[in-house]
Amino acid sequence: MDSLTQVVLGAAVGEVVLGKKIGNRAMLWGAFGGTIPDLDILANFSMSEIDALAFHRGISHSIFFAVFFPFGISWIVDKLYSTQFYQNKTYKAFTSVFALLFISLILAVIAYISKSWMMGGLGLIALLGIGFSLWKDYYKTPLNPVNVSYKDWYWLFFWSIFTHPLLDCFTSYGTQLFQPFSDYRVAFNTISVADPIYTVPFLLCLILASRLLQGSRLRTRLNWLGIALSSAYLTFTIFNKWQVGRVFEQSLEAQNIPYTRFTTNPTIFNNMLWQGVAESDSVYYYAMYSILDNEKKITQFKTVAKNHDLIKELASDETIKTLKWFSNQYYNIARNDQGLIFNDLRYGSIAEFTGQKEEEYVFKFQLLEEEEGIQIATLRDDPRDLSSGMLKKYWNRIKGI
Repeated sequence: MDSLTQVVLGAAVGEVVLGKKIGNRAMLWGAFGGTIPDLDILANFSMSEIDALAFHRGISHSIFFAVFFPFGISWIVDKLYSTQFYQNKTYKAFTSVFALLFISLILAVIAYISKSWMMGGLGLIALLGIGFSLWKDYYKTPLNPVNVSYKDWYWLFFWSIFTHPLLDCFTSYGTQLFQPFSDYRVAFNTISVADPIYTVPFLLCLILASRLLQGSRLRTRLNWLGIALSSAYLTFTIFNKWQVGRVFEQSLEAQNIPYTRFTTNPTIFNNMLWQGVAESDSVYYYAMYSILDNEKKITQFKTVAKNHDLIKELASDETIKTLKWFSNQYYNIARNDQGLIFNDLRYGSIAEFTGQKEEEYVFKFQLLEEEEGIQIATLRDDPRDLSSGMLKKYWNRIKGI
């Protein structure tokens, strides 16, 4: 899921493991542990786009990584505290600057997407407040001693890292949980990669818990409440997945549509509106369905041509093989002025809300023929181009309108 959600989950897990011994430090290190698997995105700077696509949610999201990586990071953190280096002013200055740069990046992205001077101003005020707090309460203040063992640090990092890919397994993107032994992508398709109903209550409970005294009963209960609420909602998404699957299956059969398999997954930021794609020998059948629809059926499926023959001669190309694997074979091929486009059909199209061509899908890749073989360029719509009219249509469709 999104990075904020993984930070919250990691912090809550850190509190469970070591909160009674080291207080908010457990949350901070747990949040760091929950972020580590997603640092595989740094591969984008050193790999080709197709290699980075295959590498993301790979070895760093595996059981193997969760078991063995904590041995090293736990040793470093244990030495940091056992040698009292964490009290060093240079170290404090470095970590403070790093934290401010990280927060600045997040705020800058939010301001860019919102295209709002007000949002940018609020972000700057928040950044100044955080900077002052770091200077007053962290840099200038002697820190309390930390007396935990290497074993304690290992379990904190193991659980904060391990829960990250476990949660990612419930999304549609898929997680290579069994690397390096298998590249099979575990994807339960029950929750969107960003869902505020999962994240916001969890985050509020965590913030409230962090403001209470270390080891207090209420602090522990609030942290567990956040874990319980998020877990209950995750269970709810599994139930929704089952409901939607039944509706799709019954609707396909009622309309005598032949198919070999189908998949369903929720649309972004919610768990009410779902999309599904069914595969037959020559075409795909695509539809959207909201849990709030008046009728528990799909009245019409859109037909999507496969056009797999357009890349028949490229079947042996490694880039094409990777894209097929990434899309779980749910793909079609289209043309534009630059050549061929590979569309991943699992994430559907937003044409219903924008008036775009049906061929313009959320996940799409331009295929570029180079001397060394096929290369790709990811095609992305500018998020700032999403009009208020489109968002209104999207919201109405979620409500079953």
